[in-house]
Amino acid sequence: MTRETKKPRPDETTDAEEAAFLAAYDAAEFPHPSVTVDVAPVTTADGALHALLVRRTDHPAKGKWALAGGFVGMKESLDDAAARVLATKAGLSGIFLEQLYTFGDVDRDPRTRVISVAYYALVDDARLRRAKPEKGEAAIARIDVPWEGETSGRVRALDADGGELPLAFDHADVLGLVVKRLRGKLDYAPIGFQLLPRRFTLRQLQEVHEAILGRKHNKDSFRRSVLARGVVAATGEMERDVPYRPAELYRYVKARES
Repeated sequence: MTRETKKPRPDETTDAEEAAFLAAYDAAEFPHPSVTVDVAPVTTADGALHALLVRRTDHPAKGKWALAGGFVGMKESLDDAAARVLATKAGLSGIFLEQLYTFGDVDRDPRTRVISVAYYALVDDARLRRAKPEKGEAAIARIDVPWEGETSGRVRALDADGGELPLAFDHADVLGLVVKRLRGKLDYAPIGFQLLPRRFTLRQLQEVHEAILGRKHNKDSFRRSVLARGVVAATGEMERDVPYRPAELYRYVKARES
């Protein structure tokens, strides 16, 4: 009695067949777009959102200001590429980093077909101002948002004197979408706490919320809301070396289950 050999179904492929297909596959048969990552390190200061920008030293858009960006390596994941770009071009590491959106307009880069996966990074103001990119000129620009609420569009980047910094490529749109994302996640994700030191006052937390949303909060109402949500805990410590009455310091904790 002979054992019947099981024949593969038409929709099945054997390892050998797939290996043969891959060995003969010509990747050059189809045009390949280039893939980059662009990272927006953002913070809050003086009642507004700010972003770290670098001045481009090469064409295209030479002399304009851009987000930290770079091409993705062939053996590099998107997240690894974003972390590398953040470290080398913005001088930052070990901070909150999240993928934002993929920008793929055909003519967004005059060099070739470039698809960019954008990220945003959240960092407190003091640390961002200590950041030292490996090379090139950097600026912490104020993001001028010409709308209210959770919409998006093009924003302007302003220098310390209020002058507009010309932005390269579609980075005004990228920053606009960062604003929309932050406003949308502020009430249910720990966005505000990523922009603060580990110990902070409720006043500082309120200032972060106001800077992101672009509007003022009532102090007492904001305090009651934060405490009721159970997302902060008192540390028992007070501010030090301040020219006003010291306030109590808090830390972030996960919200209580409802």
